[in-house]
Amino acid sequence: MKLASLKHGRDGKLVVVSNDLAWCADATHIAPTLQAALDDWDRLLPDLRNLATDLAHEVIPRDRFHEHDAASPLPRAYQWADGSAYVNHVALVRQARGAEMPDSFWHDPLMYQGGSDGFLAPRDPIPLADESWGCDLEAEVVVVTGDVPMGASREEALAAIRLVGLTNDVSLRNLIPGELGKGFGFFQSKPASAFSPVFVTPDALGDWWQGGKLHRKLMVDLNGQPFGRAEAGEDMTFDFGTLVAHAARTRALGAGTIVGSGTVSNRDADGGPGKPIGEGGVGYSCIAEVRTIETIAGGQPVTPFLKAGDTVRIWAEDDRHHPIFGVIEQTVGG
Repeated sequence: MKLASLKHGRDGKLVVVSNDLAWCADATHIAPTLQAALDDWDRLLPDLRNLATDLAHEVIPRDRFHEHDAASPLPRAYQWADGSAYVNHVALVRQARGAEMPDSFWHDPLMYQGGSDGFLAPRDPIPLADESWGCDLEAEVVVVTGDVPMGASREEALAAIRLVGLTNDVSLRNLIPGELGKGFGFFQSKPASAFSPVFVTPDALGDWWQGGKLHRKLMVDLNGQPFGRAEAGEDMTFDFGTLVAHAARTRALGAGTIVGSGTVSNRDADGGPGKPIGEGGVGYSCIAEVRTIETIAGGQPVTPFLKAGDTVRIWAEDDRHHPIFGVIEQTVGG
């Protein structure tokens, strides 16, 4: 089942979306918003599934689903926690700046709590007041949970995952060192993120969802050119069950919590850093990774960060090359 929120007020209007993303049906008689559905998931899920079935059989009123009319499925959320499950990415970034890689990074996930009071719609521009801030895209997989008790096991955490989607978790790279240097974490360097037009229930993903991982390529284009084709299910050190359980170690998580994978990153076939698509590699899911590899190889980065007018496109495809979650497509504003 695929769910989306059409732009309407602060929290959107819940709709069920057809598998091909062509049609949608109003679901507000079941729950006015996606958050309301998540708050009462067990009771409302059968009704939502029945609506999805009726939509598929074309026996109810339906409307064309236009991704430009969609907000992020949760236009705002009670919690947004982003991990760093692809330790290959972390290792490269630290190597480029000559920082030691603690062994704990391989068995204890990194995670930060981001702002969640307002997310960008999947086709909204990326606001950027100053290009010197070093604006970067970050293509990631995300999950949305139901209620998760404090101290939940990995298996309990996996069972609490209600939906799967994608995000562009924008970073302002040049502001990060100063903020981290204060020893108190990200804030100004992590502006609003955008999410895929639809979120999908894990069962609807079939074999693409196994072991708490999405086994599909994460497609990234930059200014119309292929930039990343990383396999989201590979080189993922921490699966989503582990990430959600980590977030719930010292607190309960409320329904509607979004947990991100961090930047999807693959090693090259020879075990070394990933290569650009033009050189036979799978490319990258953020510009920072390209710049770190350039720094390691040549002493300084060459690829620029995003500037006004640049366009980012992020999606994942089914076996027929159709988007599973819709497409995040954003142009950097001035």
